[in-house]
Amino acid sequence: QVQLVESGGGLVQSGGSLRLSCAASGSIFSIDAMGWYRQAPGKQRDLVAAITSDGRTNYVDSVKGRFTISRDNAKNTVYLQMNSLIPEDTAVYYCNARLRVRLLSALRDYWGQGTQVTVSS
Repeated sequence: QVQLVESGGGLVQSGGSLRLSCAASGSIFSIDAMGWYRQAPGKQRDLVAAITSDGRTNYVDSVKGRFTISRDNAKNTVYLQMNSLIPEDTAVYYCNARLRVRLLSALRDYWGQGTQVTVSS
């Protein structure tokens, strides 16, 4: 009974900005890493950015300097600020959370439903 709900996708012109949000809710004991992945048509789902519970971040090279990932641990929410968007950023963006539902349970990955980001040239 864990849900990840994303918001903030849409259509934007090249050079524009969007901010994605993802809130995790339900039976959650603790969240380890949270991240954003994207999948373009005909391609595999790839990591865009990730953040650990203590704030360490990791980005794919193509978005470094343009995207910023952050999280609010009190709200179980992760954000992705996307600036200087280019058409190659067009994809469905998925939120991921690696979490435990109980104290001694194993870490498991949960996914949001995806949100479309389209960047026009």
